[in-house]
Amino acid sequence: MVNEKKISSGFIYFFGAFAGILFGYDIGVMTGALPFLQHDWNLQNDAGAIGWITSSVMFGAIFGGALAGQLSDRLGRRKMILISALIFVVGSILSGIAPHNGIFYLIVARILLGLAVGAASALVPAYMSEMAPARLRGRLSGINQTMIVSGMLLSYIVDYLLKDLPETMAWRLMLGLAAVPALILFFGMLKLPESPRFLIKNHKFDEARKVLGYIRSNKQEIESEITQIQEAAREERKAKQKASWGTLFSNKYRYLVIAGVGVAAFQQFQGANAIFYYIPLIVEKATGHAASSALMWPIIQGVILVLGSFIFLMIADKFNRRTLLTVGGTIMGLSFILPAILNSLIPNASPMMMVVFLSIYVALYSFTWAPLTWVIVGEIFPLAIRGRASGFASSFNWIGSFLVGLLFPIMTASMSQEAVFAIFGVICILGVFFIRTRVPETRGRSLEEIEKIGENRKVNGISA
Repeated sequence: MVNEKKISSGFIYFFGAFAGILFGYDIGVMTGALPFLQHDWNLQNDAGAIGWITSSVMFGAIFGGALAGQLSDRLGRRKMILISALIFVVGSILSGIAPHNGIFYLIVARILLGLAVGAASALVPAYMSEMAPARLRGRLSGINQTMIVSGMLLSYIVDYLLKDLPETMAWRLMLGLAAVPALILFFGMLKLPESPRFLIKNHKFDEARKVLGYIRSNKQEIESEITQIQEAAREERKAKQKASWGTLFSNKYRYLVIAGVGVAAFQQFQGANAIFYYIPLIVEKATGHAASSALMWPIIQGVILVLGSFIFLMIADKFNRRTLLTVGGTIMGLSFILPAILNSLIPNASPMMMVVFLSIYVALYSFTWAPLTWVIVGEIFPLAIRGRASGFASSFNWIGSFLVGLLFPIMTASMSQEAVFAIFGVICILGVFFIRTRVPETRGRSLEEIEKIGENRKVNGISA
């Protein structure tokens, strides 16, 4: 049990944020490991194996988030984060010690790792929001995004630092070192209490008061929050009793469900993860230089992502959601389409032209579609369907991430990179069209106002 002393909010937020770093590290680490792995196992001409090894984490995450959501309501947020951290450790070590040419073994190990990735992506934001005072909850989605991209940048830096090792040792260490931040998260979470919301839902009021005493300033604030949590829990129970999967597609909610799930799906099918997972191989194909010598490019992309997340924190509440998504999606689409056009007009153009355009894409993605997708998913669903609809949106997002990771190497094996990215560019433009016609503005609107928009099913006239 937690010691009888006040736990600083900074300590709680640090380990909540650390889970984001761990999550990001595991998303990004294969970017640098893959060039060494494919050379070590002679996979250069096996696009299917490359796609499966890379995307298997996302395949596991599809199920990890759903399982963690169900189990955390029974076992508690803290306990499930601890279990996820241990799965991270096991999955990382198993990946690092994969037998030579053990393609199936590595895929299974990374699917196991994906279960932890999906669980962490669902559990940690929920735990942090339940521990944080109400006035700070709005910032947490932006801070979580910053930590995820920081974890990606950290993985790119580790990959770069290990690149001069023998290839067999290099990729194994890159994958295995994910166990280190997972252990730090595990031991940090051991010192943290259970979420007060979980304790109250399970009628452990004295324990909830004790936990709130660590992180709230006075007794009046504690009692007020306990009352609010009880009321919210009652409303949630009522909503769950009324809601079913059929409810999501009833006339009352269908419009908002399509809007939220559509935004989550478009975020992935726009192709961002093709860059994050395969940028060294993209540079190799464009320039002819070995992918293992192009590991500075992931670091550049990682720096852009981190800077973009800071920009988002500054502008998040100053511009409408639809405006940022429209501007971002349009420039992202053009960044993918223009290289194909220029390449057909100027066949001898510099091969680095495409890499520069990809960097422009990443810059716009980093402060528009990357963070805003989850802001909209958090805002657009009414209470009665929020749990099911949010899980549905998250599943579509992971499915998109999995398919992009799996199919990109297969597509580039059969057509030019410029053509593949042009297809993603068209999807970006379709995403903008979807935003303008199917997604209501949510900034500054109450849940009741958003629900009313859904009932009326009107987009025309909504200010963007």
